[in-house]
Amino acid sequence: MSVRRRRPLLVTAVLAVGAGLVLTACGPDNTDPAAGPKASPTTAAVTPAPTGAAPATGAPTAPTTGPASHTPTGTPHTPSGTSPSTSTRPGNAPAPADASPCDINNLSIHVTARPGAPSQRVIEVHNTGTKACSLSSSPGVNLGNSTARDQSNNIRPVLASGTQRFPVPAGQNAYAVIDLNPGGATTGTTPDINELNVLADQDDTNMPLAATHNFPLTSDTRVLNPHLGNYRATTADAVTSMTAAGK
Repeated sequence: MSVRRRRPLLVTAVLAVGAGLVLTACGPDNTDPAAGPKASPTTAAVTPAPTGAAPATGAPTAPTTGPASHTPTGTPHTPSGTSPSTSTRPGNAPAPADASPCDINNLSIHVTARPGAPSQRVIEVHNTGTKACSLSSSPGVNLGNSTARDQSNNIRPVLASGTQRFPVPAGQNAYAVIDLNPGGATTGTTPDINELNVLADQDDTNMPLAATHNFPLTSDTRVLNPHLGNYRATTADAVTSMTAAGK
């Protein structure tokens, strides 16, 4: 009788153990991950590179925007054979120190009254040549009578100091100013003076006396103790030089 009562209990225990094994085997397939969504296998996380870090090998480099700044270094290049301190004149004319004496055939000479100064005359010498040339510090000037047979007593003006030759670039002018009557005298002036004689270069080794140009003076011209300035590049500077004559 005792054996028949234990069989149902044994069968029930075996069935309970079998059911537990089945539940344990199926559990992992039905359980979701505990921490967040599952990552996609095709998505990679990108971490920004630190500032100043070199790009990885093979990675494209972004173009730089905006103008580039370049600061030249070193000494500026100077072509050989030249000097920063060397000056040249138009037409490759020689420098003043190298200018040869002017040829009278390459000069034109004019004498005009200076506006506002009746006793003054402007002597203008123009270099018609293609090269620079030089003149004596002042022109050779005398005043006389055009009909006199003896010109040795002609009046010569008081000169401004200076002996340096004056260079005249090609196509440019040299000016000298003479005041025939600097004191403005109305009496005691030299009579019968009707001509102003000009030799562009008073050095007779460079220019013969035959190259003298003669310019008539009006009959009312008064001449007394005339003063002559040096050659200058402008009339204004020539006037300044003339006022210093005799001082």
